[in-house]
Amino acid sequence: MIESAARRLAHELVNRREAINRELSRNGVRFGIYKNGEYHDRLFPYDPVPRIIESDEYDELEKGLKQRVNALNAYLKDIYSDKAIIHDGVVPEEYVYTSAGYFPQVNGVTPPGGIFAHIAGEDLVQGEDGRWWVLEDNLRIPSGASYPLFVRDIERRISPRLFRDVRIRDNREYPRLLRKAMDFVSTEGIAVVLTPGRYNSAFFEHAYLAEKTGAALAFPEDLEVVDNKVYFLDYAGKRHRVGVVYRRLSDEFLDPFAFNPDSVIGVPGILSAYRAGNVAIVNAPGNGAADDKAVYYFVPQMIKYYLGEEPILNNAPTYMPMFEADRKEVLNRMGELVIKDVAEAGGYGVVFGSSLDAAAREELANRIKEEPRRFIAQEVIQFRDIDVVDPKTGEMSPRKCDLRAFVVTGKNTHVWYSGLTRYSSVPGQMIVNSSQGGGFKDTWVLAPESGVEHEYGAETQVVNLLNQSRRHSLSLVTASKADNLYWLGRYTERAFTTLNQFFPFYDRVMDTDVDAFRPFAHALDLPEDFEDFDGFVNSFLYDGSNPDSVRSAVTSAFNNAVILRPELSSRLLQYVELAMTNITDAAKYAADAEDIYKQRDITDDMLAFWGGIENSPVDPTLKAFIFIGKYLERIDLYTRFGLTMEELEAPLKKLAAYSMTLDGMPLPSCFADGLSWLVGQLPSRGYQEVADLLKKYLDDYSGRVSALAIKDMGSLSSMNMDAKRP
Repeated sequence: MIESAARRLAHELVNRREAINRELSRNGVRFGIYKNGEYHDRLFPYDPVPRIIESDEYDELEKGLKQRVNALNAYLKDIYSDKAIIHDGVVPEEYVYTSAGYFPQVNGVTPPGGIFAHIAGEDLVQGEDGRWWVLEDNLRIPSGASYPLFVRDIERRISPRLFRDVRIRDNREYPRLLRKAMDFVSTEGIAVVLTPGRYNSAFFEHAYLAEKTGAALAFPEDLEVVDNKVYFLDYAGKRHRVGVVYRRLSDEFLDPFAFNPDSVIGVPGILSAYRAGNVAIVNAPGNGAADDKAVYYFVPQMIKYYLGEEPILNNAPTYMPMFEADRKEVLNRMGELVIKDVAEAGGYGVVFGSSLDAAAREELANRIKEEPRRFIAQEVIQFRDIDVVDPKTGEMSPRKCDLRAFVVTGKNTHVWYSGLTRYSSVPGQMIVNSSQGGGFKDTWVLAPESGVEHEYGAETQVVNLLNQSRRHSLSLVTASKADNLYWLGRYTERAFTTLNQFFPFYDRVMDTDVDAFRPFAHALDLPEDFEDFDGFVNSFLYDGSNPDSVRSAVTSAFNNAVILRPELSSRLLQYVELAMTNITDAAKYAADAEDIYKQRDITDDMLAFWGGIENSPVDPTLKAFIFIGKYLERIDLYTRFGLTMEELEAPLKKLAAYSMTLDGMPLPSCFADGLSWLVGQLPSRGYQEVADLLKKYLDDYSGRVSALAIKDMGSLSSMNMDAKRP
């Protein structure tokens, strides 16, 4: 009964596929890929046909996953302390110490709370006979929870009546489980999500989970270690003690003092603070020693050794070339097995022997003989196909799918009632990783007949966490984010006012000639020799490679906004995302000589964004950072276009009002620099009175400007309409 109702609901979602994808797009649900050395944001392909798992079946999975992760945590604690499992001959020591994920730098360290793998991503497949098999344990920085978490919220709104009628376990408690695990191990201080940067492939997830858990999103330059304690630096240089770091960068790059000395994305000294017990790191450094593909072979023995239990979940039948008997088996059956390079991840280094010709098979066999520790071989599991909607034909097409289940360990171990189901992009292909072109589905865990299960009052606690996530105050704004807020205000205003001023001039050209457009170009210091006027206009509006274009202003607004998701919320950032989509659409219309009026959508997006910020629970000081930038830009543009003092009165009053919000507080140097530059320009434009008024603001700022340098802003704040402008 329950399953059939769920399948009816799934069919309804198929009919709403375009609407769901549109919502994913406008909310920036992306992951990044690097191609030919360049970073590209792409939407994570979503398929509306969910994986449906019956309640009793998932209960058994839950038991097995808890058992497995508890054993892996016990193993990590053991090999970095007593090493009993080695001394007792269960796991050969060469497999421990030769693992690329084993770090002697953390030997003897027991992390806060005694937990190593706070978040485990367990990759499973379901065989055609219905049995579940574990393919991999991911205990370092498993990603992907944000995608089913986000899409479920959209699905519920797309078909609210149907979701009321179908008993599916609620998946919204993941942020609560994550934050509870972080709080359980925290030493003293705030919680941060440490991201390596905007151009990391999983940056959306970093920012989204920071938003949902109420943690501060930190870049490496935002943290420093003093006296073996970790501190978060705000924009004024004040330190805030950090108690737990949910790190989203690999061990090798975490601390240049302890690991890779060439790392520029790590936090120098953080490992010393961790070793001293002054900060918790989620997940713990050194966890790679337990999710090495070769160590996977020994997990069933770990379960028996540490827990005294028989494994509930199946390991894929695995062969270890370092064992002579296994090596002979692998070499004799190369064409039947899948060979995995233990040093690779993300679907790379996986070779199906059946796909190789004789020469390639021989070459791989020689590599296995030379480096047997580097490889494992597994029986090919014929796992179950699940239908996806072919994006080209709209027809159902069977694809291979795996399931990444998330297990969160704090005071207790919990299995999230959801998971990331990934599907292959090509029918019959067995590699499903997103980096290999795969997409994702939601995972519906059916509730028992008694009703929907909510763990420990999850609904109320998640709401509390969401409220907490909106209470980011100015005290947790870093120097770089202060700059982002300011430039977000400037670039949104630049796109809005430039477009509003553009159309009256453009209309005059239709009635007279291109000379009517020269005052507009002159005001913005743009070229005035219109040899190809239509080409000039097209470039000014739509050319993303032209730093003077409206499209560049929208892109710059987006680049500053996307970093501010925890502070401003996904709901508000969607308007900047929409502006990006609309400027792209407008460019397509223009290329076909169609509706130039499509530009109206971009100005509407900006109005919606500003209105949303003004009426949101965002901290008033954060609003002030945005609107000071906005009104400085408006005054600059209005005076360029020669508007009257009466028209300037409103933005001047707004600037004064928002400046008063920050009365007595330190101000980032970008504010004072922008104001100083504008004061210098106004007399030559004939606005001495405005210059004198702004000079008073500038004098008031003196002595309150933060001297903390912006360490790594890259090009985010240097994309300006011309070199003369701030």
